[in-house]
Amino acid sequence: MSPESDVTRSPAQPDVPTPVERRFEGEFGGRRLAYRSRVGFLPLQDNPVKEGELQAPVLRAQLFFMAYEAEQAADAPPRPICFVFNGGPGSSSVWLHLGLVGPQRVVVDEMGHCGAAPYGLEANPESLLSHADLVFIDPIGTGLSHMLPGQKAAEYHAFQRDLDSLGQFIHSYLTRFGRWGSAKFLMGESYGSTRAAALAQHLQAKHDLHLNGVVLISTALDFQLFRFDHANDLPYLLFLPSYTATAWYHKALTAAQQARPLADLLAEVEAFALGPYAQALLQGDRLSPEGRAAMVQQLAAYTGLDTNYIERSNLRIQDKRFFKELLRRRGLTVGRLDSRFTGQDLDDAGEHPEDDPSYLQMVGAFRVGIERLLHEQLGWNQDRSEPYHVLAPLYQNWRWPEHENRYVGVGALLRQALHRDPKLRVYIGSGVYDLATPHAAGDFSVAHLGLRAEVRQQVQVSRFEAGHMMYLHGPSRRRMAAELRGFLDGS
Repeated sequence: MSPESDVTRSPAQPDVPTPVERRFEGEFGGRRLAYRSRVGFLPLQDNPVKEGELQAPVLRAQLFFMAYEAEQAADAPPRPICFVFNGGPGSSSVWLHLGLVGPQRVVVDEMGHCGAAPYGLEANPESLLSHADLVFIDPIGTGLSHMLPGQKAAEYHAFQRDLDSLGQFIHSYLTRFGRWGSAKFLMGESYGSTRAAALAQHLQAKHDLHLNGVVLISTALDFQLFRFDHANDLPYLLFLPSYTATAWYHKALTAAQQARPLADLLAEVEAFALGPYAQALLQGDRLSPEGRAAMVQQLAAYTGLDTNYIERSNLRIQDKRFFKELLRRRGLTVGRLDSRFTGQDLDDAGEHPEDDPSYLQMVGAFRVGIERLLHEQLGWNQDRSEPYHVLAPLYQNWRWPEHENRYVGVGALLRQALHRDPKLRVYIGSGVYDLATPHAAGDFSVAHLGLRAEVRQQVQVSRFEAGHMMYLHGPSRRRMAAELRGFLDGS
């Protein structure tokens, strides 16, 4: 990816640095394209009301974006456009940008290992630029997006205000760069899937903007499914299949179970989780001693954990405990984002692991990748004292006033968006080694959206033998990219 010309600049907007553009050529999805990058800020502004009268717009923040547009003939039909973000809350768009979607990607081997520093950056032949123009958005407080002096960033670190800011960004981008005639898509990962599902309905309701498709990767539509709270048995049921996949991968099951194809084993465990296991947990202490003993044996067979440990855990295996316990005798922990990866703690006696080894093995590579991409290739050399925030620690202070005293859930909003626009399509991708947003939780959420049968046909679900960022796994990345190209073509 080498520029063909010097930097060109777009028309300036008051008080906002001018976006920087460069031209490139590359081959993506089997198509040779000339394209340009566009990097910069769009303003976030409010129109305050005082004493019943609309006041002059107030510039509040600058939202940072990186975009790619293919060049084409003036009379060609508009290309689709896809707005992409990650989750956290607090994550920049770097993971999807440099892992799957963008024209450059971090170098990883077939199993998803990023190797050793200083790491590498290479052309991404699977980039979705072959089928859509791409806009990567960094929400406020992530990447280089920031509030202006005198404004409070925390105001936008909340569920609805986050939607407001991204909805305004999308509306402004479509207007400023003349893209209203394009088919429009959203893509979000993890909390980004929470954001994308709610944003689909928000855009309809507030901006009269209907999308063609929404891509949800490592789906989180209902936070109850991930909270190991007292009297909430759902996570224990829905994490179990991913515990089995993890134990199978690390050869921690019996010889008979290890000899089975993973897909067949998972189908059995998923039926057990929603059947006998659910019935047992729902009984609480009314479960008979014989029933309890049977559950202990079956859970041990499906998780590779010791029967005494399962008994002491009251048949309920928390995720953090599983990370530490599965390979404790080997002196290893397993990853949360991708349980194929292992780590080592100071000692093997603790209840929880010190870190997530799957995150640690990739964060350095993505940091190097985004810095090189921005400054060496895209020509972004604005002098700012603040660094690019790959993953800002916003989650602990994120606010959910719309969900006070209840679990965060956006399934109802996604259902509204689909029923209001039956032509809207949804693609859902899940990884079986994902212990952050397990695939069974995503399946449960889809089954409980309350969709009419004809609308349910608009939802496509794919499963991959990989983790939370399933695109780091070579075979999964190639299959997912091919499926997403077909999804974009369906517009």
